[in-house]
Formats: sequence, C-alpha cells, structure tokens
Amino acid sequence: MKEMIINTCIKVCAYDEFSAADRELIDKAREAAKRCYAPYSRFGVGAAVRLADGTVVTGNNQENAAYPSGLCAERTTLFWANAQYPDVAVDTLAIAARSEAGELARPIPPCGACRQVILEVEKRYSRAIRIILFGTDESYLVEDGIKVLLPLCFDADFLE
Repeated sequence: MKEMIINTCIKVCAYDEFSAADRELIDKAREAAKRCYAPYSRFGVGAAVRLADGTVVTGNNQENAAYPSGLCAERTTLFWANAQYPDVAVDTLAIAARSEAGELARPIPPCGACRQVILEVEKRYSRAIRIILFGTDESYLVEDGIKVLLPLCFDADFLE
C-alpha cells in the first residue's frame, strides 16, 4: 500500500493585511450578508466576486421553508456573474457570514456543493479563483484555487 500526502496552504490574515481592492470585496460580501433572506436559520452569508475586468458582483443566501430549495451565497453570486458576464473570468471570491449576534469571528468555508460549483467555474475559465474567507478575528486567503479546499475533486476530466 502507498500513502498519498496532500498539503494545503492557507494564509491566515488580519483584515488590514489585505490590499485595498480585497478589503473592498470583503466589505461588499459583508454588506451582502446583511441583505440575505434567512428567516429559518437566521444565518446570513454574503459573497462578492471580482471579475477579471474589475466588475464586482454580490449575492447572498436565499432560504426556503423547503430547505433544499434555497441557495447558498456563493452559488447565487457565481451563477449571477456567469449569467451576466459569461465571457469574463472570476478572479477573486470573498465570503462573509453573520448570525443574529453579528459577524462571525472565525471564517466559514463554502459547503461541498459550493466547492463543486467553484471548481466548475475554474474549469470554465481555465484559471484558479482566489478565495477570501472573512472573520472578524482572522480571515483565510486561499490563493491557489478551490482544489486546496477540495482535494481529490471530481471534474469533467473524468467524463472524457
């Protein structure tokens, strides 16, 4: 039997260590989280993407009493960006969350379904997406794309 070791590099940052452009994107994700529709979980998630041409698109989670019918902030944002700007690659994705008590101190990662969608967007544009996960105490920066958060991923290569 062989052993495979998978290494992951995630930078842990304070808000003020990000560039002005990244702080702007984080702030837009934070604002989007406030506009979510989450009457059941009362857990708001906001996302913001900066496209390769500098355009910023935001979105948030949208819940439904039939839980599977809702949609996460990351997918809402990426689907909107891809629908409105189909020829422009996604450069950076920022995610922020809040509960009824306010913004979370620790960043939240995307769920498995969102990770799979991020992977497909990377495949679509043939480029990794920088991912920023915001928390008030610390944030995470993933510079090498979703495969850092989704090792051994399934993509279209397996269908060929």
